[in-house]
Amino acid sequence: MGGTDYYGTLGVDKSASETEIKKAYRKLAMKYHPDHTKGDKAAEEKFKEISEAYAVLSDAEKRKQYDMFGADGFQQRYSQEDIFKGFDFADIFREFGFGGGKSFKFSFGGGGGPFGGNFSGGGRPQAPPRGSDLVYELPLTLEEVVTGAQKTIAYQHGNKTEKMSVKIPKGMVDGKKLRISGKGEASAYGGATGDLYIQAKVLPHPLLTVEDHNLNLNREILLSEALLGTTVDVSTPDGRSLSLKIPPGTRHKTRMRLPGRGLPLMNQDRTGDLFVTILVNLPKKLTSKQREIVEQLAAEGL
Repeated sequence: MGGTDYYGTLGVDKSASETEIKKAYRKLAMKYHPDHTKGDKAAEEKFKEISEAYAVLSDAEKRKQYDMFGADGFQQRYSQEDIFKGFDFADIFREFGFGGGKSFKFSFGGGGGPFGGNFSGGGRPQAPPRGSDLVYELPLTLEEVVTGAQKTIAYQHGNKTEKMSVKIPKGMVDGKKLRISGKGEASAYGGATGDLYIQAKVLPHPLLTVEDHNLNLNREILLSEALLGTTVDVSTPDGRSLSLKIPPGTRHKTRMRLPGRGLPLMNQDRTGDLFVTILVNLPKKLTSKQREIVEQLAAEGL
């Protein structure tokens, strides 16, 4: 195929992005893949052409060489073996959802060469591709992350809505996924059904913020309490109330740690910490009595 216009073969502009090139190849491959065209030689030749074009344009270095030297110059520098070197058809087919080359047997170039035989790359029939996985984003409160929960979800499955009850383990923090085998999309090629992934989306809390498995809480105290010391109550997401002793002379924005009072780690016997940031509340305006007392303290060198 000397002098082949690879961009024209895929129907994309020379400035096409990697994503646009992949999308164009996928569309054409779905049309001309031998598993779909069943022995149509013209379609088989067309599939060879678009696969060669994609092998070049999907590789940054080969595409650079092709753009630099043009179609003819590129063909003089690259044999078909070079073009398809490192191009894994099996991975491409799995990604695009093809049938793994179960009936696709032909050779690029004469004599069979390294690209003859089964197009799946190993000469042996591949299992049909499995169905697509589904991801369901599930909102959870901090309390549910701490204690675990039983949730009922409803999600689109093919052309229907399916409901199911799901047990959410402790420690399922934002972004964590729970896999439910065989509850995804069915395979269009007779393969295994995909999986359903429940992905946690932790809802904002009015007082606490989350940092990995640690919790952060701001607690205000009076200036007198900072100077003399005090004890404050701290509520945790599991419903407990803890007493935190604030020592005399505590400074503004001091961060105090309550070990093991954060979020549990999913499927582990470990827990994060709760950090309390002490905010000393300074009054913006003093009463006359307060001013008198502060002036007396100032006179005492405080």
